[in-house]
Amino acid sequence: MKKRIFSGVQPSGIPTIGNYIGAMKNFAELQDEYDCIYCIVNQHAITVQQDAQQLKALTRSLAALYIALGIDPQKATLFVQSEVPAHAQAAWIALCNINIGELERMTQYKDKAAKQESVSAGLLCYPPLMACDIALYNTHIVPVGEDQKQHIELTRDFILRFNKRYGKGTDILVLPEPYIAKSGARIMSLQEPTKKMSKSDSNPKAFVSLLDEPNVIRKKIKSAVTDSEGLVYYDKENKPGVSNLLVIFSAFSGKSIAELEELYKHSGYGTFKSDLAEAIVSVLEPIQVRYHELLHSPELDCILNEGAKRANEIANATLVKMNEAIGLVR
Repeated sequence: MKKRIFSGVQPSGIPTIGNYIGAMKNFAELQDEYDCIYCIVNQHAITVQQDAQQLKALTRSLAALYIALGIDPQKATLFVQSEVPAHAQAAWIALCNINIGELERMTQYKDKAAKQESVSAGLLCYPPLMACDIALYNTHIVPVGEDQKQHIELTRDFILRFNKRYGKGTDILVLPEPYIAKSGARIMSLQEPTKKMSKSDSNPKAFVSLLDEPNVIRKKIKSAVTDSEGLVYYDKENKPGVSNLLVIFSAFSGKSIAELEELYKHSGYGTFKSDLAEAIVSVLEPIQVRYHELLHSPELDCILNEGAKRANEIANATLVKMNEAIGLVR
C-alpha cells in the first residue's frame, strides 16, 4: 500500500514561484509514488477578513491551477476543505487537546497578529484546524515549506497526545512526517532578498505569480535587486539577491547552482536575468494555457465533486474513530 501525502494551500491569492518551488512543484512528481490528497483550505483563508465573491473565485482558480500543474485526478484526490465538514468537527476536538500557550508560541500567528489591529480567534486557532486537515486522512507525509515546520511539529504533538490519552495502547491517528525540499524551499523577495517572497507583498515587483503573463515576468526579473559587483555566484550572506535568483534559476532549469555559476561566470547580470526569465516563462506558459481551459469548465466541477466524495469517506471514518475514543457517542 502506498504511503499517503496530504497538502493544503489557501485560496488567498495566486501562488507565487516561491510557493511553486517550495511545495507545488513536487505535487505532480509525488502522485506516482504516493497516495496524494490535495486540499484547497478555504476555511483557513477566513481567519482574516475575506470578500465572499473573491474567495469563491480564488478557490476555483486554485483548483484549476492544481490540475494545470499536472495533478491527475485518476491518481490524486483534489477537493475543497469546506465541502468536508469533518475538518471543522475534528478541529474542535484538537482545540480541546492543545494548550493556549502552544498556540501563542506559533511564529506565524505572532507575525500576522502584529500586522493587524484586530485579531480573530480563528487566527490563533489556525494550527489545530491544520492538524486535523492532516490527521483525518491518516497522513504519512506532509510537503511543506520551511516556514510551516513549526505547524507540523504541533500537529505531531497533538497526535502523540491524542493517541496517548485516548488510544488505550493503540494509535488512533497516524503520526506524519514533514517533507521539505532539499533546495529552493525558501524563495526570497525579488526586491528585498533578505525577506521571504510573498503573494501578499504590497510591492508587485517583489514576486512572480504563477499566472503572470510572460512580459510581466520578464520585467519583474529584469528589475530584481542584485548588487554592484556584476559577478554571478552563490553567496547568501554577501550576495542575497544574486543567490536567490540562482536558486530560482536552478529550480526552473534543472541545472545545479554550480553549473549555473560556471555558465554565467563571464556574463553580466543582464544576460543572466534574461535567461532566467525565459526559463521561468518556458515552464509557466503551458501551465497557464491549461489553467484557462479548466477555469470555467464542467470538467473542473466533476473533478472537485469526485474529490469531495472520496475525501468525505476517508475523513468521516477517522472522525468516527476520534469521537468513539473520546466518548462523543451515545
